[in-house]
Amino acid sequence: MLAVRVVPCLDVANGRVVKGTRFVDLVDEGDPPQLAERYAREGADEIVFLDITAAPEGRGTLLDIVERTARRAFVPLTVGGGVRSVLEMRDVLRAGADKVSLNTAAVAGPDLVRRCARRFGSQAVVVAIDARRRPADRGATQETPAWEVVVKGGREDTGLDAVAWAERVVALGAGELLVTSIDRDGTQAGYDTALLRAIADRVRVPVVASGGAAGPADFIAAVREGGASAVLAASIFHRRQHSIAAIKAAMAAAGIPVRAVPEVAA
Repeated sequence: MLAVRVVPCLDVANGRVVKGTRFVDLVDEGDPPQLAERYAREGADEIVFLDITAAPEGRGTLLDIVERTARRAFVPLTVGGGVRSVLEMRDVLRAGADKVSLNTAAVAGPDLVRRCARRFGSQAVVVAIDARRRPADRGATQETPAWEVVVKGGREDTGLDAVAWAERVVALGAGELLVTSIDRDGTQAGYDTALLRAIADRVRVPVVASGGAAGPADFIAAVREGGASAVLAASIFHRRQHSIAAIKAAMAAAGIPVRAVPEVAA
């Protein structure tokens, strides 16, 4: 088994890192470059930077902040939000991103995934899937749950089945999936491991777990029960509820391979 990555997430709005619950009630958490530098120093395997207001506002990614963030954090950087074309993906990569996350624009035009993968390679294309559990009157049951893809920061339903959408974008060339449970986001109620497992069992690319982490047990469950290849969190790192080193130590003690934290970050 490859080392499981621990990934802090920077949700960025108006140039600042923010965090809320289910994508609303946002609270300021700090400066993106400063937080990225801190997390790289503390042992983050990667950092995800999501410009969460780009799609709702119909604008491009904040490239100047991406560039400043990339200069401060010498770990792989995934950037999402506002990328609607191959040229815009090129611009984000030139600003310092290693991978680009597509979400709302991919739903609007799935062929964007294929074109970006053809131009830059599947390893650079991440598709973010924000999913919400379907209610019982829409075909879901406790025994057989189902999830719907939502876009524009959880504001808009799409009617797409999350698992089927995951399979489709991987077939189009996505090299990784960032799967966020809207129901769990910011709640610290634990990852939706059923959602993660439903997708991980159907695709052959890494699945990044997102939404709901409260502590080490949740990270372990995301891997063991959800089949995740990476675990992402935001508020518990921003607010220093748990350190990256502590999370990795717990995962290692549970038999999950992780990369060592540099001594300078201990």
